[in-house]
Amino acid sequence: MKIAILSRNPKLYSTRRLFEEIKKAGHEALIVDHSLCDLIIEQNGPSIFYKGQLLEGIDAIIPRIGASVTFYGTAVVRQFELMGAFSAVTSQAIVRSRDKLRSLQILSKNGLGMPKTAFTNFSKGGEKQLIGQVGGAPVIIKLLEGTQGLGVVLAETKKAAQSVVEAFHGLKARIIVQEYIKEAKGADIRAFVVHGKVVGAMKRQGAEGEFRSNLHRGGVATVIKLSRAERQAALNAAKALGLDVAGVDLLQSDRGPLILEVNSSPGLQGIESATGVNVAGEIIKYVEAGVRKMPTLKRDKNQ
Repeated sequence: MKIAILSRNPKLYSTRRLFEEIKKAGHEALIVDHSLCDLIIEQNGPSIFYKGQLLEGIDAIIPRIGASVTFYGTAVVRQFELMGAFSAVTSQAIVRSRDKLRSLQILSKNGLGMPKTAFTNFSKGGEKQLIGQVGGAPVIIKLLEGTQGLGVVLAETKKAAQSVVEAFHGLKARIIVQEYIKEAKGADIRAFVVHGKVVGAMKRQGAEGEFRSNLHRGGVATVIKLSRAERQAALNAAKALGLDVAGVDLLQSDRGPLILEVNSSPGLQGIESATGVNVAGEIIKYVEAGVRKMPTLKRDKNQ
């Protein structure tokens, strides 16, 4: 098999581990910077040129699309899909999960537990109402485009919350306001899902004085055994968004597990270091099975 990892940085831990596991499994591995791909769309069918060369014979791709290039990155994934390549994560699922508001709407529709969330247009004077709708201060205020804990604010008082909402609205920045889950104590759970199975889970504890648990913000990860409810919540969240490879972030609350976010390009370093599980290898096994299940006609066209 010829498997391409779509990544802008070959030195990243996740990219290197996937490359290693593809080679270990006996396949041809290549790293393609999706931002340098040219998409050709014509009557003869779609094609991709990379650094001036036609890309041919790609059996499968593993997208590692950064949030800053979601639009172009998903266009490249879609082009590969149309050319008959199997994708570990579909272009539509990436788009769905990257839109925080849309993903929360889908999770809500599927009856999954989550912190109560409010979203509104830039309505002048509506800050008090917005904060009240999620139970009042303290509240979490998030930029819809934020990643890795950036653009996330904890407002501990009603006055502070109103000021932050007003400031974001004044900048025409789209935000959501969420209830603060006090009993989580600055910690969350990352469950790594691969094709309907939780292959590893870790608990991330925020640094002292930090309410965000992201490892990029100084959080510490330890292995955790999920409860049945937590495991099922993670699987249901990934399924609802159509993600076969996902990092599902949950909070432990008095009313059960609450979904914070579902990541379509979850990092491998934290989960592999904390659990000792070969998560990259699990992804490659899934990709192998996915290619084998593809219609023969599609596979032949891609040879």
